[in-house]
Amino acid sequence: MKLWYAPNTRAVRIKWLLDELGLDHELERLKLGDPAMRSPEYQQVHPLGRVPVLEDGPVRMIESGAIAQYLLATYDTDHRLHPRPDQESFPDYLQWLHFAEGMLMPPVNTLVVETILLPPEKRNDVNVDRARKLLGRMLTAVDRAMEGKAHLAGAFSGADILTGHACIVSARLWGGDLDGLPNLKAYIDRLKARPALASAWDA
Repeated sequence: MKLWYAPNTRAVRIKWLLDELGLDHELERLKLGDPAMRSPEYQQVHPLGRVPVLEDGPVRMIESGAIAQYLLATYDTDHRLHPRPDQESFPDYLQWLHFAEGMLMPPVNTLVVETILLPPEKRNDVNVDRARKLLGRMLTAVDRAMEGKAHLAGAFSGADILTGHACIVSARLWGGDLDGLPNLKAYIDRLKARPALASAWDA
């Protein structure tokens, strides 16, 4: 198994999941913005020149949410990190598994482009303000959902890896005070204390 990885990208969540599952894998390290990622050779690996890419024998996948579902369905056979469909927590698990890309990451993407990737003269303050406002609403929803809970869907699961990673990234970019979102702040602190996440950040 091989993972194409770059720091501060969605590849971190896949590295985190691989480590939580204890799966041996080779890491192909790249750097975000590396010209090699735009080369014809790399576009044979990922047609958009991005990460992550997971290769597992004949299987090659490029969408982080789909990669997570594939790894959990294929290798988490004891359902340690994802509930079975007949379990009460399954609907919550599915909802929060997809909340990352459906709700949190769109405004995150806007903020990354407008505050990091674009030169100052091309940035749009209206887009930044709208994205931060929207992201604050999304983070507030997570904070409310975490009332009295340690994790999003019962026990720690793949939903915490995808949406938890998105929460950590979102909190960095949002610019708000997490003291006003105490459940979210405590949740992020719990996730950061997991050795597999620390390993994924440091890869």
